[in-house]
Amino acid sequence: MSRLLTLLTDFGSQDSYVGAMKGVIYSLCPQATLVDLCHEVPAQDVAAGRWQLLQAVPYFPAGSVHLAVVDPDVGSDRRAVVIETAIGLLIGPDNGLWSGVLSRFPAQRAVSLTNPNYWQSPQPDPTFHGRDIFAPVAAHLLNGVPLTELGPLIDPASLQTLIESHPQRSDQGWQGQIQAIDRFGNLITNLPAELGQTAAGLIWGDRWLPLARTYSEVAIGELLVLAGSHGYLEIAQRNGSAQQTLAANMGAVVRLVCGRAP
Repeated sequence: MSRLLTLLTDFGSQDSYVGAMKGVIYSLCPQATLVDLCHEVPAQDVAAGRWQLLQAVPYFPAGSVHLAVVDPDVGSDRRAVVIETAIGLLIGPDNGLWSGVLSRFPAQRAVSLTNPNYWQSPQPDPTFHGRDIFAPVAAHLLNGVPLTELGPLIDPASLQTLIESHPQRSDQGWQGQIQAIDRFGNLITNLPAELGQTAAGLIWGDRWLPLARTYSEVAIGELLVLAGSHGYLEIAQRNGSAQQTLAANMGAVVRLVCGRAP
């Protein structure tokens, strides 16, 4: 088993929550190699966490262990799980957080984390399962504890998933939505990048946005549409924030026009 562990949370960097989790992990597995994926997921935003995981986890070596905590229902009867996939082990709350990764790398086995012998305490704090359940379980997995020691096997089909939006055909081409917004203010749509190969541009409200290959193809301050590294079309503003300029929010509708510009 690899001793490489990635961490993603919505805990931010202002408080010591991430540090406490790392302390638990290093106490149980001093040889661990920890990689911070992201700790600035918007608070309680499971969908945003799903997106961030999908963008990073597939690039790690097979056999890595991945721990993610975006857990608005912490302390409730939602399950804590470990999921085995072809690329490694996924740890976190069963709330759809891992559903993006699982859409590409299906679960092979999954267990419910009910064995307190592998928790930080038999009575974990109801507000901090990241420290008291998920972190120690991750460390024990890095030390080679078998998956089935952690709790009973569960049907992978019973794992929670998030409903994902998909592009729809329209009279002019395709209609999609904004599915993510990054720190640069780029508006990432759910329109696959390959749709841009036959498109003339994108309509946002009453604006016509041209397609480009790089940011430098338009003047500073201009808006454009291009294929992002994530494989989807995104609306960007050269040296600016498309989110601020367009006052855009998650779920906003976009229209991709195929053929000639209207």
